Amino acid sequence: MKADREKLIVIGNGMAGISTVEQILKLSGSYDITVFGSEPHPNYNRIMLSYVLEGSKTINDIILNNLNWYEDHGIKLYTDTTVARIDSVTRRVITEDGASVPYDKVIMATGSNPLILPIPGCDKQGVVGFRNIEDCNQMIEAARSYRSAAVIGGGLLGLEAAKGLVSLGMQVTVVHLMEDLMERQLDHQAALMLKDELERQGIGFAMGKKTTELIGGKRVEGLRFSDGTELACDFVVMAAGIKPNTSVAKASGIAVKRGIVVDDFMRTSMHHVYAVGECNEHRGVCYGLVAPLFEQGNVLAKHICGVATQPYEGSIVSTKLKISGVDVFSAGEFIEGPMHTVIAAQNDWKHTYKKILLQDGKIAGAVLFGDVTEAAPLQKLVKEHALMTDDIYNEIKGGGCCGSSGAKKGLSVETMASEEIVCGCNGVTKQMIVEAITEQGLSTVEEIKACTGATRSCGGCKPVVEQILQYVLGDGFQSESKQGICGCTKLSRDEIVAEIRGKGLKTIREVMNVLEWSHPEGCSKCRPALNYYLGMVYPAEHEDEKASRFVNERLHANIQKDGTYTVVPRMYGGVTTPEDLKRIADVSLKYDVKVVKVTGGQRLDLIGVKKEDLPKVWEELDMPSGYAYAKSLRTVKTCVGSQFCRFGTQDSMAMGALLERKFERLDFPAKFKMAVNGCPRNCAESCTKDIGIVGNDGGWEIFVGGNGGIKPRIADSFCKVKTDQELVDICGAVIQLYRETGKYLERTSEWVERMGLEAIQAAVLEDEEQRMQLLDRNNFALQQVEEPWSQVLRQNATRRVMYGEVNGDAPRNQLEV
Repeated sequence: MKADREKLIVIGNGMAGISTVEQILKLSGSYDITVFGSEPHPNYNRIMLSYVLEGSKTINDIILNNLNWYEDHGIKLYTDTTVARIDSVTRRVITEDGASVPYDKVIMATGSNPLILPIPGCDKQGVVGFRNIEDCNQMIEAARSYRSAAVIGGGLLGLEAAKGLVSLGMQVTVVHLMEDLMERQLDHQAALMLKDELERQGIGFAMGKKTTELIGGKRVEGLRFSDGTELACDFVVMAAGIKPNTSVAKASGIAVKRGIVVDDFMRTSMHHVYAVGECNEHRGVCYGLVAPLFEQGNVLAKHICGVATQPYEGSIVSTKLKISGVDVFSAGEFIEGPMHTVIAAQNDWKHTYKKILLQDGKIAGAVLFGDVTEAAPLQKLVKEHALMTDDIYNEIKGGGCCGSSGAKKGLSVETMASEEIVCGCNGVTKQMIVEAITEQGLSTVEEIKACTGATRSCGGCKPVVEQILQYVLGDGFQSESKQGICGCTKLSRDEIVAEIRGKGLKTIREVMNVLEWSHPEGCSKCRPALNYYLGMVYPAEHEDEKASRFVNERLHANIQKDGTYTVVPRMYGGVTTPEDLKRIADVSLKYDVKVVKVTGGQRLDLIGVKKEDLPKVWEELDMPSGYAYAKSLRTVKTCVGSQFCRFGTQDSMAMGALLERKFERLDFPAKFKMAVNGCPRNCAESCTKDIGIVGNDGGWEIFVGGNGGIKPRIADSFCKVKTDQELVDICGAVIQLYRETGKYLERTSEWVERMGLEAIQAAVLEDEEQRMQLLDRNNFALQQVEEPWSQVLRQNATRRVMYGEVNGDAPRNQLEV
């Protein structure tokens, strides 16, 4: 640190504090900056926690500023460190572990804490808030062991928590005190439409319910309401609100009411100490949304950098959010009264709704549901209390759900103020986007995202970003930037496969060179995909590139969080023998396996195998791999069928084993699961499998596209067949069509919805010639793959080839999990 620079300490490593720091850096503020964060992570986007919870994003995906960013800007970051107080006499910040750091200025950005209702039982096990990554982890862990959850609170956080838990497979009920969801942001009609949509997504609701007690023993077992009714559950998320985190301010003698009291320049009652974001209280108001914290941060950054700025006079509260895939927006007043003139329109077919309130002829508020492309211009009109004119009315009528016909005109971004925030998730203004376009020559949404951060989070601002691009570039704007399979290329899956076939490309390196990959080595997304596509196109010629497979596939086992591996031997159709069971037990004892678990696919999982023991474990098991790690056929689950069950009409065990042995060695775009039931009682759960088969008196019924994972889907009925041979042929044709048209990592549940069930049926059922061609290619591919593991493992040379990486012979350029 330079001695001539003032020392700025930021207490809080969240979005408010670091956004302010980013503005200070842009203004070339001359400070040595130290940041204290209570969590063990760099700055991340708290708005995106729901995506981590549902599994569509990882923690790394929502990091806004990685550790390199702090280092590059000379910022000293203390993670997992909580500040206790500020000593204004010695001008030092004191941490809870006793450390003391001198300061010239301090910014408190301590955010808020979840409101845990002070009711009996709130301290039971299984009760969490939803505010940070640790809360997310607890919820994900709970979903592995428990089935039913209650979410207390029908606001944004509660609804996102509920959707995430549903995605994890839990049965979820949202308990809300009011009769309308998000009553602080939505009117009755928008709230009703939101509730209907979320019910379609699998969320249950208990509206108008006041929770008075959490019942159960050490662990929560349910909720009791003020009307005497109860709701059984074994996990509870408190999302009833937030409260400003004022603990540091209180311990330091700084004025606090509901939040830390600040003036129009974010100054607290302590000299040279400021507060920004959810922790503060400005003119009696505490804000819980991101847009006000960015507005406060901009004023604060300019103030402490000595740049002239208008004081912060408060924010027109607006909400523009994507709740579980549904766009909603509100600004200003949204509940009509006798003083209001109402402009409203609803389109039940498109599930859109728009309402604008006028008071004394001026625009006082607005609500949008389903289509929020006009959110930014409407927010400006509400903020300015703009007088409604015929021109504005015609623009409003021409856009969104109010339009009757013709092209969608909508409100123009030309009238937006430069300082208007476009991306509320990342605090990006219209001016920042315009400057990026004009000064750096950017022309696509993707380039804007990479440069400014706009659209990189929830994506709700993408329509406005596109409008700004069109406004600045005119005819030079292309409405949709081309998306490739990864950042290394702009080519789609279909284009890549066509180029491989058309140009006879045979290796990953050749594909990357000829098709001009932007990164010559590729990445962890495209290399496994190219390896699969090449193997699919050239089943006889392609030499599998082991270095382009994930570590689990290279070691034939799943890596666990402690660095050990799980080994899953194959049991065809879920059937094994006493001899195999004894061999599994002997190997488990010999190699100190921690746990032997029965899996959901009717197999045994040997958990806790050391990496160096993997070759010997597989050799001594002398059983085929269950491919629990592979993009291939994992399991064929069966019931006992007609061999033993009094209800069975078909021999499900024999058919399951036949299908598993036939297709086990093929590579697929993603993991693939099957199930065979001997009767319609569905004991093997065919309805949630990629291909599910149900026996009946007349033969078999085939189902496709099921999924029981993060995004559950019930399989579609595909066809009925009378003979076993028809069944095997139809399955083989569907599998080959999926192999040839599926995107890498695309499950059949997504594939069926993208392709359309009718198109798949037409290719396999209606066009006999095409079905025979699919079967021929499928059989040819099967002929090219290795022999079953039971034979391969007996070949002495195989261990050296398959496990070279264990002995240090692996290529240097490898993919990790």
